[in-house]
Amino acid sequence: MDKPIVAITMGDVCGIGPEVIAKSLMEEDIINNCHPLVIGSSAILAETAISLGLNLSTKKVSDITDIVDGSISVMDLENISSQDVSVGEVSARAGQASVDWILKAAELLSKGLVNAMATAPINKEAVQACGYTEVGHMELLQAYSGAKDVATMLVANNLRVVHLTTHRSLARAVEYVTKQNLLDKIELTYNWFRDWGFDDPRIAVAALNPHGGEAGLLGSEEIDSIIPAVEEASGRGMNVTGPIPADSVFPQAVAGKYDAVVVLYHDQGHIPIKVIDFDGSVSINLGLPFIRTSVDHGTAFDIAGKGVANADGMINSIRVAAHMAQTGQLPK
Repeated sequence: MDKPIVAITMGDVCGIGPEVIAKSLMEEDIINNCHPLVIGSSAILAETAISLGLNLSTKKVSDITDIVDGSISVMDLENISSQDVSVGEVSARAGQASVDWILKAAELLSKGLVNAMATAPINKEAVQACGYTEVGHMELLQAYSGAKDVATMLVANNLRVVHLTTHRSLARAVEYVTKQNLLDKIELTYNWFRDWGFDDPRIAVAALNPHGGEAGLLGSEEIDSIIPAVEEASGRGMNVTGPIPADSVFPQAVAGKYDAVVVLYHDQGHIPIKVIDFDGSVSINLGLPFIRTSVDHGTAFDIAGKGVANADGMINSIRVAAHMAQTGQLPK
């Protein structure tokens, strides 16, 4: 096909996934730049669109060959119905359905039948309630694909942050700051950015402690782990700088000094991204053998079913997935 097929997984149907997808698919440029393939419940998507007053026309397909240019296709695994949905509540049934859709998209990607996936949010408690130990999309997809080293990158405008850790407590995240772990993540970032169109990616590494540790007075992780990792990465020819205190590195990156910032724990990366663009930021995985983008927000049970969810993140996720599938590069 002349346009990439982007598999759009519906996420947890008790949250805002169906709503943000329905709103996204009303964007003309999405239909013009990709073939959207929603993997989820066709009935729930249709009911959501009607409740929002959207004239959303979809076509139910069972095979990729059924996709027609200019249409919105839905692949329904018939694994959940509207009667199973309790909006705003944790549901193991919805959790299982959300995982089924993710794994179906991964299967289609692995077989080369679709070109990218963009995911609506899942609920970690619901996923665990149906027996999975993986706590998020990336972990599920890493287990499915057997990918050795993966990372979550968040993007808002020209700020890109790659996380050393995400779903760990702060205490466990600090324990993970070792020379080898950080060196592996720098190398992963450098190599994937090169694959995505950056000739010599400029990478900054954030410090862990205030003021970069103040020569050990405020913590020794910079001396023991971060500086040695940066020095070895530099010795291997990577364009990497750090550790840079977190209160300085993000303004520098936004000003264009760096292509990516490697951050050390969840909130260190999420906070600056959310400040820049709370609604429209996008998550991209490094290390998976296929393109996966996502919204950078959760299921928002508190506003589910009210029709007030902002769809900018879902819209941008689909746009970025289509761009990467078409060009092989990150948007710059």
